[in-house]
Amino acid sequence: MNVPTKLQVLEQYFGYASFRPGQEELIDALLRGQDVVGVMPTGAGKSLCYQVPALLMEGVTLVVSPLISLMKDQVAALVQNGVRGAYLNSSLTWGQYQKALRNARAGLYKIIYVAPERLLTPEFLDFAQSVEVSMVVIDEAHCVSQWGQDFRPSYLDIPDFVDKLPRRPVVSAFTATATPRVRRDILSLLRLRHPFVNVTSFDRPNLYFEVRRPKDKLQELFALLEPRREKSGIVYCATRKGVEEVCTALGERGFAATRYHAGLSDQERQKNQEDFLYDRATVMVATNAFGMGIDKSNVSFVIHYNMPKDLESYYQEAGRAGRDGQPAECFLLYSGQDVSLARFLLAHSEEGQDLDPRAQEQLAQQNERRLQAMTGYCHTTSCLREYILHYFGEHAPTQCGNCQNCLGVFQQVDVTQQAREITVCVGHLRGRYGAAMVTDVVRGSKSEKVLRQGLDRFPSYGKLRGQKEDFVREVIHTLVLQGFLEQSAGEYPTLRQGDRALELLRGEACVLLQVRREDGDAVPKKKAPQDLPKGDPQLYDRLRQVRAKLSAAQNVPVYVIFSNATLDAMAAYRPTTPAQLLEVPGVGQAKLQKYGMAFLKEIQDWARERAGQAGG
Repeated sequence: MNVPTKLQVLEQYFGYASFRPGQEELIDALLRGQDVVGVMPTGAGKSLCYQVPALLMEGVTLVVSPLISLMKDQVAALVQNGVRGAYLNSSLTWGQYQKALRNARAGLYKIIYVAPERLLTPEFLDFAQSVEVSMVVIDEAHCVSQWGQDFRPSYLDIPDFVDKLPRRPVVSAFTATATPRVRRDILSLLRLRHPFVNVTSFDRPNLYFEVRRPKDKLQELFALLEPRREKSGIVYCATRKGVEEVCTALGERGFAATRYHAGLSDQERQKNQEDFLYDRATVMVATNAFGMGIDKSNVSFVIHYNMPKDLESYYQEAGRAGRDGQPAECFLLYSGQDVSLARFLLAHSEEGQDLDPRAQEQLAQQNERRLQAMTGYCHTTSCLREYILHYFGEHAPTQCGNCQNCLGVFQQVDVTQQAREITVCVGHLRGRYGAAMVTDVVRGSKSEKVLRQGLDRFPSYGKLRGQKEDFVREVIHTLVLQGFLEQSAGEYPTLRQGDRALELLRGEACVLLQVRREDGDAVPKKKAPQDLPKGDPQLYDRLRQVRAKLSAAQNVPVYVIFSNATLDAMAAYRPTTPAQLLEVPGVGQAKLQKYGMAFLKEIQDWARERAGQAGG
């Protein structure tokens, strides 16, 4: 009897002639009996990494999976491909469950998907101990870590289940989104033995990323969808209510849209999903309940109507676009209210209810950090792809050429004065209020709440009178992201001064707000050496002295602060504002924040002295 090869199985059952990057190495490790961990982005073909070896191994493969919809989709796809598969979860009646177990004992199935909560039940354990289990697969393995975005306490039972089997099978773990910390948890908590670990690049070069901040999200959505009427895409909303409202509005506009969320019946969800899969509906409007295991290759765009609660969720959902390798687009429609909504959903989530109070507090803090990282993505003007890849621990070029920020146009606005007033106000309020109240106080609001609490008598009251509310909120976001302010966790976060507040209050730091240019003008380029006027030797020496003092204080070499060429350019160009200093070769955002104010002050002092001498 000829044993088929892995390539023959791949072609016979799945219709592919060759493996994608990263797949073959994992398959080979499993076939030689080695535990594996595969971290691969959505669309990279994780399921084939365990399905192919499962068909080449003697016994049955058990796949631990967290979602009923995911199991159903995977089994349906296997059956279509001619593979005998089944799932065991709470969607089955008791009779159906018993029949499935009997069929499994009789060797009818090659791959069985099972919910983690079922593993240690007497019926399932008795079955698993009576058959040859060749492999245990942990799908969505990040669920084992309480620092992951979908922690499931029942995942912690998997190693105990494996230990109760008569013979230890090979164990494999797969996930699409795992930070370095979560990857360490996967290795330790699942008690893997000398695993082969393959972390493929998280990069999806064919995806274009863009963040928009529309005043009217629905109108912006219409504008995005109108030229894409013939294309297939997903619109993600944070709540069921949002799904209903958006889907209804799209239907009234003549879009072929359908909906998906946990509040619908199983029958309607199944029907709507099939309408989308078979292109009877081109747009799926859904909560994050939709998408796991949906292998629809021609999704050409994903639009997030609301900001997700973390980058793990965002990248997994956005990654459902372009699975065929063709160019695809990922848009995020952001507003400050999305942050409040995300905090509300986190506060009312069932996540972590089984943890002790201390662990719950740690989880809340971790959720807040992840939320702030997601918010930072919506505010950054650096490369969006680099921001995502850096979050997942991967080094990436600072320019990808395929995101809004690499292709877009921004201008720097110096908001140091406004930032200082806001930071002073936060100090006056002693950490008792959130961003909304701080905004009201500095703008001189006469709201009943401000007046009733006597906040109009504070020195900071009205210091930014006349400034728009959106502008003040943007400055507050920037201050939090850069460490000048800190925001507490929870549904109603408060503001307090951060570790860097004193730098700002002492005039040792500046704050720039990045604003997209409305006129589409090119970003001012760095001054080229030949464009610079002749520098003043006295100013150059003074700047060198400033550098020497900073070098001694920071205990770093002088060239780490600024090179001689950069000081020469400062002396020639003589910038007086943070935005002008950024145009000097060798001055980037980080060094501007660390050292910019010291050099600007020296240049300003020199200019005043020169003016005084000329006047005398």
